Amino acid sequence: MEDYRKILNRILEIAIKEQASDVHFSPGHPPILRIFGSLFPLVKEKIITPEDSKNLAFLMMNESQRERFLKEKDLDFSYDFEGKARFRVNAFFQMGQVSIAMRLIPSKIRTIEELNLPPILHQFTKTQQGFVLVCGPASHGKSTTLAALIDEINHTRTEHIITIEDPIEYVFEDDRSIIDQREIGTDALSFARALKAALREDPDVIMVGEMRDPETMAIAITAAETGHLVFATLHTNSAAQTIHRIVDSFPPEQQNQVRAQLSGSLLGIISQRLIPRVRGGLIPACEIMINTPAIANLIRENKIHEIPSVIETSAEIGMITLNRSLADLVKRGEISFENALNYSLNPVELRMLLS
Repeated sequence: MEDYRKILNRILEIAIKEQASDVHFSPGHPPILRIFGSLFPLVKEKIITPEDSKNLAFLMMNESQRERFLKEKDLDFSYDFEGKARFRVNAFFQMGQVSIAMRLIPSKIRTIEELNLPPILHQFTKTQQGFVLVCGPASHGKSTTLAALIDEINHTRTEHIITIEDPIEYVFEDDRSIIDQREIGTDALSFARALKAALREDPDVIMVGEMRDPETMAIAITAAETGHLVFATLHTNSAAQTIHRIVDSFPPEQQNQVRAQLSGSLLGIISQRLIPRVRGGLIPACEIMINTPAIANLIRENKIHEIPSVIETSAEIGMITLNRSLADLVKRGEISFENALNYSLNPVELRMLLS
């Protein structure tokens, strides 16, 4: 195994140095890094064999993880690389061989300012109770934004914070708050079960890595209603789509009740994309929805399609549409017009904003 340890360490050192977001080990290819959205094969490294990828995967797993992986054919877990960085790892079988995808999680948790996120996000860290959702496609920085929000609470308030993650990504260091981090598979059996238990663990703030099923959504909404501040993520494209997704997860006879609960407990929705920057790197474009009485009314009355126009006309209180955010980044010379169009959900409107 020693040679594999050397190979793994060397590749991970290169990934950190080159600011890669992901590392791929796939039989028939050299190791591949994703840097600012593009894939770069490490052509000086040897081609990975099926034996290599299997041994590299097993090297990062403990005994029980190996057993689960062989039984279930894929596995999510976290890997701590010598205290320099953590990786969220997914090992999986393809055509009978093992492949590995690793997401680099920087050891330092960056602030809202360092992430170039809108300052209005500070507002969500100051409230005592309610529901805040961070949404967007996979690999667009949702976990990083959540970590910034949680860490700001950690440094500014004395609270008991419980995080439920699969796997644990950023590791928080207690400052003014106590933070308990639970990992699905290691510390808890499921999101729903861990969330139910969290309500008996005297939390002030709960962070749910991902809401995957109606049971988890229902408990999260109830937690927000009963005096807790709850943060969660969803793979959706906009604030309106996020509300639809939650409501539609429930049977028709429960949907009115869920809309009523959401209208009362929701604080806001942050929907984000990471856009390639003109000068290299990535920068977020965000849609921000804050739950005002007008928005709450639209949620209750099932007029979700009207939410974007309320966001559009509420800039003075910090709301912003994705197109406004994209247009602003183009005007500031941060991103190209072409990239703005590629990431827009309404390119026709964006062209008008920029003409």
